[in-house]
Amino acid sequence: MRVFLVRHGDADADIPEGLEDEARALTSRARLALPAHFAPLAARIGAPTLLFMSPLVRAVQTATLLAQALQYEGPMRANRTLFPDGPVGAIEGLLADRLGETIVLVGHQPSMGSTAAHFLGLGAFPKPVQPGTVIGIERPDDNLAAGKLIFYAAPGQPIFEGPLVETP
Repeated sequence: MRVFLVRHGDADADIPEGLEDEARALTSRARLALPAHFAPLAARIGAPTLLFMSPLVRAVQTATLLAQALQYEGPMRANRTLFPDGPVGAIEGLLADRLGETIVLVGHQPSMGSTAAHFLGLGAFPKPVQPGTVIGIERPDDNLAAGKLIFYAAPGQPIFEGPLVETP
């Protein structure tokens, strides 16, 4: 199974009047920058089987921009397990019946970093998971062994493909 963890892009700091944090949208700068960040990753990601996203506005917008960059026309499913504090176990459950597939998960911090660490068998993910970061992981289909990093791509930085070293 190939899993691509994506943190939503930069969101407006202001919460729309009468609404809550869930309604914060991407900044106009993020809406313009994310397609250029995602475009060179399209060949590395390939054709996803399914794209899951947090139902929060900024994650849905990020997922839509990523789907456009990938020319993905398949299902996009909002799922509460991808909320900012979503437990890794719930995300594992989301993937349970998806062996051999390519899945994209668009969510938030700290859950994207925690999930990456868990999938890679690390105590903590050793790189910053900034808005717009994409982390590709190859997981064994038995899910018993640690996965392998395919790439780490933070906006404005070179794509990292080397082995990760956990910092103490």
